[in-house]
Amino acid sequence: MFPPQAPTTDLDHAQLAAILRWYADMGVDIAVDDTPRNRFLEGPRATAPSPAPQAEPARRAPPAQARTPEVFSANAGRGVDPAAALSVEAAIQSARESAAQAGTLEELRAALMAFEGCILKRSATSFVFADGDPRARIMFVGDAPGDEDDRQGLAFTGKPGRLMDRMLRSIGLERQNVWLTNLLPWRIPGKRSATPQEIAVCLPFLMRQIALIQPAILVCLGNEAALTLMDIKGGVVRGRGVWRELRPDGVGAPIRAIATFAPSYMLRAVSSKRDVWRDLIEIRKALASVT
Repeated sequence: MFPPQAPTTDLDHAQLAAILRWYADMGVDIAVDDTPRNRFLEGPRATAPSPAPQAEPARRAPPAQARTPEVFSANAGRGVDPAAALSVEAAIQSARESAAQAGTLEELRAALMAFEGCILKRSATSFVFADGDPRARIMFVGDAPGDEDDRQGLAFTGKPGRLMDRMLRSIGLERQNVWLTNLLPWRIPGKRSATPQEIAVCLPFLMRQIALIQPAILVCLGNEAALTLMDIKGGVVRGRGVWRELRPDGVGAPIRAIATFAPSYMLRAVSSKRDVWRDLIEIRKALASVT
């Protein structure tokens, strides 16, 4: 698929918006040159002769950067691009400070909406916070909003959302009885996975959300949520169905956590529904012991 064809005359607003949407969907979020260039209209460029090798001047070692243990331990083995380490660290620090000041979910929602440290915000159509009952004893955390979530500004909508509702009803729950949210509040363009940097800058807001909800049970839906919150190295395929205890803020009562497949994955891999049903039975048993 190619972007909408640009006419020879000036583009109107609708045409510009269509082209920008196409690039956002393809994952393009930066411009290399200050002005657009049509490489197809340019002739072949002569290759400049390679300059004579010169001795590289001695470089002073950069000062050691303080790590952020509670964030990066949750992303063990994933790593953050060293070239972007400083900007990521600054964004993480800003996210921590902003999240820590939120005393309620509404304050946290407002702080996250105003946060400018995640590049996903630039390509998303909507901000997707959460859905359900903030007093719920059980919290479900997916990886990121889907296309329909992005259009509606709600968590777990469209076909995955309808499947999620059926999953809840199978164990005697409704959407209004649980809390539904995602690791990231903005859609990821281009159907790619989230980068470690994108997860790291959004994680403080999710951890604060968990602290405000104080669920007795937390269910991770998908690889990224399972890896980030439960440190499941083998992903949800290997780590699903096993209970673990989490203490997101390091204090207070532990939260029982379990991982299973996301509804969007179940729609693609029908065979996974059998495993999810087994996990749902375990979740129903655990929920009966805390309510």
